Amino acid sequence: METTIRRNLAAGFVALVMAAFLVLPAEAVRAEELVPADRVVVHKAERKLFLYKGQQLLGSYRIALGLNPSGPKERERDYRTPEGHYFLSRRNTRSDYFLAIQVSYPNKQDERNARRRGYAPGGSIMIHGLPNIPKHSALYYEQTDWTDGCIALSNSDMVEVWMRTQDNIPIEIYP
Repeated sequence: METTIRRNLAAGFVALVMAAFLVLPAEAVRAEELVPADRVVVHKAERKLFLYKGQQLLGSYRIALGLNPSGPKERERDYRTPEGHYFLSRRNTRSDYFLAIQVSYPNKQDERNARRRGYAPGGSIMIHGLPNIPKHSALYYEQTDWTDGCIALSNSDMVEVWMRTQDNIPIEIYP
């Protein structure tokens, strides 16, 4: 029963978020104009996430990365954002962050590399919005790489990415 209540609350929350998105100012993208993406590309050095449908660029979003953003993720707690080819694997409306979409890190190569070095590869890499309970100022989250290795967006950008993507589409993360 408690699980059903939680699921209903989560569904209600997502509906509320999507309804709020529909009443944004006129210059904002309307829900009926949202073309679904078939690919996500992240360029860590640029701090940008791009959504594509084929070769058509649908959107570009500023991101924050892990606290130690240079180089590929090698092990758990290294605070790096992975680099490589993954998929969006599941969605979480009950995250500690505003919406969350899991990235399929680690892949088999990541696991082999970590095991060869004697480490656990880590996991739970997500694309998400801001913390539900912020510990810092808004300016900190706008100007700093602050995640444990995830890819963070503003909450408004997270709504658009959430609505334009679905599970199992590829995400390519480049240095």
